[in-house]
Amino acid sequence: MSGVVNVLALTGSFFMLQVYDRVIPGRSLPTLVGLAVFAGTLFVFQGVLELIRSRLLVRIGMALDAQLSGQAYTALMHLPLRTKLAGDGLQSLRDLDQVRSFLSSPGPIALFDLPWMPLYLAICFLFHFWIGMTALAGAVILFSLTLFAEARTREPARRANGQAAARNTLAEATRRNAEVLQAMGFGTRIAERWSSVNADYLNTNAKASDLAGTLGTLSKVLRMMLQSGILAIGAYLVIHQEATAGIMIASSIMMSRALAPIELAIAHWKGFVTARQAWARLTQLLALLPKTTTSVSLAAPISALAVEGLSVTPPGEPRVVVQDVTFALEKGAGLGIVGPSASGKSSLVRAIAGIWLPVRGTVRLDGATLDQWSPEELGNHLGYLPQDVQLFDGTIAENIARFEPQAPSDKILEAARAAGVHDLVTHLPEGYETRVGEAGSALSAGQRQRVALARALYGDPFLVILDEPNSNLDAEGEAALTEAIQGVRARGGIAVVVAHRPSALASLDQILVMANGRIQVFGPKNDVLNKVTRPGGVPLKVVSGPEGSAS
Repeated sequence: MSGVVNVLALTGSFFMLQVYDRVIPGRSLPTLVGLAVFAGTLFVFQGVLELIRSRLLVRIGMALDAQLSGQAYTALMHLPLRTKLAGDGLQSLRDLDQVRSFLSSPGPIALFDLPWMPLYLAICFLFHFWIGMTALAGAVILFSLTLFAEARTREPARRANGQAAARNTLAEATRRNAEVLQAMGFGTRIAERWSSVNADYLNTNAKASDLAGTLGTLSKVLRMMLQSGILAIGAYLVIHQEATAGIMIASSIMMSRALAPIELAIAHWKGFVTARQAWARLTQLLALLPKTTTSVSLAAPISALAVEGLSVTPPGEPRVVVQDVTFALEKGAGLGIVGPSASGKSSLVRAIAGIWLPVRGTVRLDGATLDQWSPEELGNHLGYLPQDVQLFDGTIAENIARFEPQAPSDKILEAARAAGVHDLVTHLPEGYETRVGEAGSALSAGQRQRVALARALYGDPFLVILDEPNSNLDAEGEAALTEAIQGVRARGGIAVVVAHRPSALASLDQILVMANGRIQVFGPKNDVLNKVTRPGGVPLKVVSGPEGSAS
C-alpha cells in the first residue's frame, strides 16, 4: 500500500511538468482540463489509500494490545512474586501503551515511506544529473541527522523512563499513606522529595524533547533551503537551455516529497526510540512468565499436606529466610505457626500457598506438587488470608466470591456464615451489595479482615492459610475466627494459622515454633507448649509481633 501511495505521490510533480511544458506553450485548455481531472482522480485515490493505511496502523496497534494486554496484566500480577521489580510495577502496562500509541502515530508511516526515497532520487537524476546530485546531497544530510538523533535520544529517553517510574512510585506511596503524613506532619518533607524527583524527570524529559525539537527544526530548515537550492539550479539549467521550466518546478516538488519521510522520521524519532525501548522491556518481561499448561486436571485434595525440605528466599533477593522445613499434616489438622518477628513464619506460609516459589524442597497436596495444578484450579482448593488485607473495588458479595461470575448465593452466604460476618453484612444499609471502595476503604480494618476471612473460606477449600488473622479483630471477631477454624477442621480440611495472639491457638491441635528461619519445635500443642518454657518452669507466652513483608 505504501508503494502505491508513493507512486501516486508523483502526480503533483508530473502534473506541474505537463502544465509548464505542454499546456502553457500550446495554450490548450482541453489538455489542461483533462490533466486536471486525471490528476484530481489520482489525488483522491492517494488520499483514500493514505486514510486506509493510517486506520490500518491504528487497528494493528489495537490488535497488538488485545494480544498482549492479558499477558502484560498477568506479568503485573505474578512477577512481583517471582522477582523484585523497579518502580511501581505498572511499567508493563505503560510499555504496551507506548508501543500502541507509536503504531497509531505518523511515525511508522515515515518508516514505510523511506524505502521509496530512491525512486524519487532516480527520477531527479532522469531530469538532470545536477538536480539528482542536489537531491542526493540533501538526502544524505538529513539521513545523517536521523542517525545523530538515534545516538543522542536513546539514553535521555531511557533515563526519563526510569525517573518517571520513580515519580509514580512516590506518588502512589503518598496516596496510600495520606493519613500517616497528615497525622505526623511530615507531608512537607515528602512533598520536597517529590519536587526533587519530579524536577529530575522534567529536566531529563526536557533535554530529550529539546534535542528532538532542535533536530526537527534543523531538518525543516535544511529541507526548505534544499528546495530553494534545487529551484535555483533548475533556473540555472533553464537559462542555459539544459532543462525546461516544467522540470525545474517538478524537481522541486519531487525533492520535497523525497525528503519528507526523513523529516517526518526525525520529528517522531523520540517516540520511535521510547517505543523500541518499551518493546524490548515488554519482550523481556513476558519471557520471564512462559505460559504453563496442564493436560490432566487432578482431583481435589482431600487427605494430606506435606512440606519437604522447604527453603525460601524473598523475590529478587539472595538471602534464605526459611531453611529446610519439613512437616506433614493430615485432614482435620489445625497447625499454629509461632515465633518471634522475622523468624520466617509469613515466608513459610507464602510458600505453602504457592505464592513464593521455593529454592529447594516441595509442597505437596495428596502427594502432588502445587505446580501440577493450574493457578485457577489450585486456587479453588486454597483459602488465604494475608497480613495486609486488601479488597478490590466492588461489592462485598463479589469480594467474598472472589469475583466469580454468577456466583451462587448459597455459597456466598455459607462462606459469610462460616466467617461469622453474615450478621455484620446484613446490618449494613446495602447488605451484600455494599461497595467496599478502593482497597476496601469504605470498611473498617476489622470489617475488611472478616470479609477477607469469608473470601478465604469461599467454596470450602481443603487448605486454609491464615496469616495473623486476629490482628484487627475484637472479642466478637476472635470468637468468629475460632469457630471458622473449627469449621474447617470439622469438614476435613486443614487450617494453618500464623498466630499473633495466644487466643488464635485455641482451636488448633498442633504447634510449629520457628526461629531464624528454621523449625525449633513441632508437634501436638500441649507437648510443644510444655517444652517451650523459661528457666524455672514458667510457661513462655507464645506471642509474635507483625512481620515485615520480607519475613
